[in-house]
Order: sequence, then C-alpha cells, then structure tokens
Amino acid sequence: MRRDIQPNERAFSSKEAAEEVGIATPTVRKYGQILERNGYEFLKDGDRRIFVQTDLNALIALRDTDKPLDETAKDLVERQKERLIESDTSEIAVSGTYNQLPNDPAQLKEALMYVVNELAAAREMNLELKNDMSHLKTAVSRLQQDHHVISSTIGNSAHKTNVKMEKLIQQQSAHYEALLEEEKEKSELLQKQIQAMRDEQKQEWNSQNDFNRRLEERMQGPKESWNWLFSLFKK
Repeated sequence: MRRDIQPNERAFSSKEAAEEVGIATPTVRKYGQILERNGYEFLKDGDRRIFVQTDLNALIALRDTDKPLDETAKDLVERQKERLIESDTSEIAVSGTYNQLPNDPAQLKEALMYVVNELAAAREMNLELKNDMSHLKTAVSRLQQDHHVISSTIGNSAHKTNVKMEKLIQQQSAHYEALLEEEKEKSELLQKQIQAMRDEQKQEWNSQNDFNRRLEERMQGPKESWNWLFSLFKK
C-alpha cells in the first residue's frame, strides 16, 4: 500500500497526467502498465490509476530515458521501495513525537505555530518550484520551436545551395561542350587548310619535276637551235 502520499497532495487522472508530462494519454497507460509489470504501485480508483507528483516524475523518467523501458522501470520501482521505507521510518518518528508533546498550552501553541510556519514555507517553496517548472517547460518549448525553425532554415538553405550548384555545373558543362565543339571545328578547318597547302605544294612539285624531266630529255637529245630553248620559257 502506498504510504508516501502527502496530505492534500494533488491527484491527476490519466488525461491530466498526459497534459502535465507532455505525452499522449495512450502513452500514459502504456507506461503505467510497464511500471506495474515491474512491481510499481499506483493508487487505484477501481481499475483507474490515480497519479501523484512522484508518479509524474516516473512517467517523465520513462519519457526521457535512453535505456530500455523495462530497465528504467525497475530502477523506478527500487526508488519507490526506498521512499516507502523512508515513509515508514517517518511515521515511527512522528508517533514518538506525539507521545512527547508538551502539556503546557503555551508550549503546545508554540509548537503548533512552528509546524504551521514550516508548512507555509513548504507550500511557498512548492509554488516556487511549480512556477520554475512552468517557466522551464516554456523555455524548453521555445527551444524546440527554435530548433525546428533553425533545422527548417538550414534544410531550405542547403536545398537552395544544391540547386544553385547543379545549375552552375550544368552551365559549366554546356559551356565546356560549346568550347569543345568550337575547337573541333577550328581543328577540322585547320586540317583542311593544311591539306590544301599540301595539295598545292604537291602540284607545284609535280610541275617542277615535269619541267625538269622535259628539260633533261631535251638536253640529252640532238642539239637544235637555241630557239627551242627560248620556246620552253615562253610556255
């Protein structure tokens, strides 16, 4: 039986626990089943679980753990057992205190005022802690939103950069292909010009060789009048 519940401690339904912890209601039921399977004790209203702050802390531990859920649940069960043992010790100490209460009304009033002041201080501390938790949740929510915005911005920027790089690569590739085609056309034109020069030179060589051959034949034949020689140059 649970003996670690504080007087006037707030109780939460599964739906309220889900809102406090920031998870879905089915997830609260799932975590509750895992905890009970490993020996955790809940307050019950029939079949419905009643959650107090320590139970919410257990749900948060399951939500944020990086370990297997059953392993974390076992750790939480051990902590609950330790709290129950401490609760038993506190009850024994309080019982002994009741037997030692002063009989003097003035002393009793002073003791009660001390207890009231301590309870008021504890209540004020609880309110401050609750406010701090609320501010912390707000800060975490803002950080998550900022993280989402930053991630989206980085993703969009990376996408735009990739598109620009792909476009630039395509432009460079098209420019390179155009230069290649231009160089190819220049090379073909140069080859044609070289071939034409070779053909022209070959034709000149053939003409010169033919002239030399005819001259040599005439020089080796019978001598004729010098008019024949002049006739060669007139052609």
